[in-house]
Amino acid sequence: MDLMSLLIFLGLGALAGWLAGKVIKGGGSGLIVNMVVGIIGSVIGGWTFGQLGISVGNDLIGSLVTAVVGAIILLFLVSLVKK
Repeated sequence: MDLMSLLIFLGLGALAGWLAGKVIKGGGSGLIVNMVVGIIGSVIGGWTFGQLGISVGNDLIGSLVTAVVGAIILLFLVSLVKK
């Protein structure tokens, strides 16, 4: 992975985490937390979509959708544990 790919990966994770934060809590949680949530969310989203047989494509938009859906699932599960 070169530097540009890494920056795109981190930026996509931050955007996915921020969007998921807007959907679940109404706000983001800071750049680093949004990146972590987005990156973990992309793994969760990829696994979930794979189990359901859903393909959203391999482009940037498909990756963002996968990461956001996974991040929403992650934040929802975290909110259940916190209660």
